[in-house]
Amino acid sequence: MSESFDVLVVGGGINGAGIARDAAGRGLSVCLCEQDDLAAHTSSASTKLIHGGLRYLQQGEFALVRKALNERETLRQLAPHLIAPTRFVLPHVRHLRPAWMLRAGLWLYDHLGHANPHFPPSQRIDLRRDPSGAALQPAYRTGFTYADARVNDARLVVLNALDAHARGAQIRTRTRCEQLIRHRDHWWAVLRTANGDVQRVRARCVVNASGPWAGTVLERAGLDAPLGVRLVQGSHLVVPRLFAHDSAYLFQQPDQRVVFAIPFEQDFTLIGTTDTDYDGDPAQVQPRADEQTYLLEAVNRFVRVPVRAEDIVWRYSGVRPLLADHHRDASRVTRDYRLELDAAGAPLLSVLGGKLTTYRALAEEALGRLSPALPEMGAAWTAGGPPLPGGDGGTAAEMAEALQRDHPRLPPALLQRLASSYGTRAVGLLAGAQTLDALGQDHGGGLYDRELDYLIAHEWAHTADDVLWRRSHLGLRVDAAQREALSATLQARVSMP
Repeated sequence: MSESFDVLVVGGGINGAGIARDAAGRGLSVCLCEQDDLAAHTSSASTKLIHGGLRYLQQGEFALVRKALNERETLRQLAPHLIAPTRFVLPHVRHLRPAWMLRAGLWLYDHLGHANPHFPPSQRIDLRRDPSGAALQPAYRTGFTYADARVNDARLVVLNALDAHARGAQIRTRTRCEQLIRHRDHWWAVLRTANGDVQRVRARCVVNASGPWAGTVLERAGLDAPLGVRLVQGSHLVVPRLFAHDSAYLFQQPDQRVVFAIPFEQDFTLIGTTDTDYDGDPAQVQPRADEQTYLLEAVNRFVRVPVRAEDIVWRYSGVRPLLADHHRDASRVTRDYRLELDAAGAPLLSVLGGKLTTYRALAEEALGRLSPALPEMGAAWTAGGPPLPGGDGGTAAEMAEALQRDHPRLPPALLQRLASSYGTRAVGLLAGAQTLDALGQDHGGGLYDRELDYLIAHEWAHTADDVLWRRSHLGLRVDAAQREALSATLQARVSMP
């Protein structure tokens, strides 16, 4: 027996999950299918920032920066526990850009983004006196600060999927869209689950939000692959914490690129990213040796204590489907998006390009493009609408304080992590637990049965990677034996779709 939906979304990354949430909130029936886990690829492999993109000003992308900065504040309000406003330090490198140019760019960034208490305006600082200068080489005496935000990218995807599901959407992970057949005013989709079951669904519209696989999905629909898409690999390194403060750094490089060094999961620093053209299987991308060398050299130009290859505790890479333009240098390719609508019958909308920060605006625009085929859909609602799940209790720090009052015998570090991951949902997760024993078995790194059962029951977690690298980053804190034991536990507890 087949099921019918208004919208079938193919792809469970940030754009697909955001579109599913928006559509479900407008009263449409929605099915999202994802061939792997939510955020399994590009959307968990970003630099984990919600930002306007300071470097895009140099490329003249003022409209994109303005849109992204507006979205930065919108998203902070939607998920204040997940999105952390952060002070960024930009050391001045005299021979790369004059100080007046940096001041002008930061002034424009401030005014495009409408500075507020969460994102204060930029400042010039003396690195010899500011705490952020202690970790830098003494040659760097002057710097600038500005504000942006950090985010757990994969959890942002999961929260959108959770909200879509709460509004009636079906979320089918590990379900591949194998064929799309257009039949007059609707589509038939052939979906195959991980255990081989075949499902047929009917949809009035299809949204192709499959990122690097957009061309593959179009081919399965019997349509031409999109023109002008460029796959670019971005790699990152994680090392033990380099700085004794919570500021991030933006390091200018001789090749005119910038590299971030960002506080990560309390005890680590995230370094990234690269921009390298990629022509392989997006699911198999791995950081290259030359990218690792590049990132280490980029940071070591600035820090007092050099970072070595043996310091690296995690490497990851993702493939970004960017819009091809006239730039030969992959780092200069636009991060804007394009929506391509094939309306020769039932509509199929392909999402091309984009960046994490603008996903909500992209989703709203995508639904607008589909409105002629779905005239009964409700009005746009996500900009000023209710927060994402768990986002109704304030910031992570405020939520952690509330949890500590209610659970004074539980470790503060655990409560802080749960607050920043789940927000107010941590209240139910911890209900009645006043000791660690009440949380059940510790599977490593502070992952207790209570949390694991929640992830299985509510967040589509099936494998150790789902839990350790996407629902959390506890993979940084477990050893190989604990990971294997967790895999065995999940196999026993989870029934795959």
